[in-house]
Amino acid sequence: MNEDARELYDRVLTLKSMITSVATGGDMQDWEFRLLRDSLIGDPDILPHVPKFIRHNVNSHGVWEDMKAYHSGNGAYAARRAYIAREFVPLLDFLQSSPAPADAHVDAILARYDGQAVRAVWSKSLERRERDPEGAITAARTLLEEVCKHILDDAKVSFDDGWDLPKLYYHASSQMNLAPSQHSEEVFKKILGGCNTVVENLGGLRNKIGDAHAGGRARARPAPRHAALAVNLAGSMAMFLIETWEARGQ
Repeated sequence: MNEDARELYDRVLTLKSMITSVATGGDMQDWEFRLLRDSLIGDPDILPHVPKFIRHNVNSHGVWEDMKAYHSGNGAYAARRAYIAREFVPLLDFLQSSPAPADAHVDAILARYDGQAVRAVWSKSLERRERDPEGAITAARTLLEEVCKHILDDAKVSFDDGWDLPKLYYHASSQMNLAPSQHSEEVFKKILGGCNTVVENLGGLRNKIGDAHAGGRARARPAPRHAALAVNLAGSMAMFLIETWEARGQ
């Protein structure tokens, strides 16, 4: 099990412990429950293995109601512990048998950032990678656009809805000292210049083979692997921007 998989596995064990506490008369922090829950249900590969009392509830009250409905009266605590343990087996087995996708880490960061539109378009890009590569590429670009706009909103910087992705990224990155021109060290200029290139190429890829514009018989059709690359790049860039914004104490 690699480091990312181990981290996700440990988060699931934490979630199991929290739910067991609620089921046996204890409590849990709702914000922590939502954060852990969101890191699971946002991944379409993991979601089928997530216990229903996690999928169907967003706070401790809902979990408690499910546990009371499952068993009340004498022996309730022991019965609930056994029930929770059984329900977590498929998820824990799945995580042990396969490395956790990077999607889960990105999703956890996006979930931490208060932007419903950001998380919605990220989920859309993940869902479409295999069945609709063109749509996934379009969603990947939209993800970065949403993140940039949210950061500009938080920074109280006005922008035009007609700005394209490179322009949005330029203004958002400038707020965090991420523009190459804001640095003198050559290594930082190169790294941040590479980020600019990724953003520009994602925009260009979406224009050429995404579903935002009509093509023709000769237009290249992306394969799922192309969509996965675009989505992973967009997710990594979105995570980098959000973590940088948070690190600045905004």
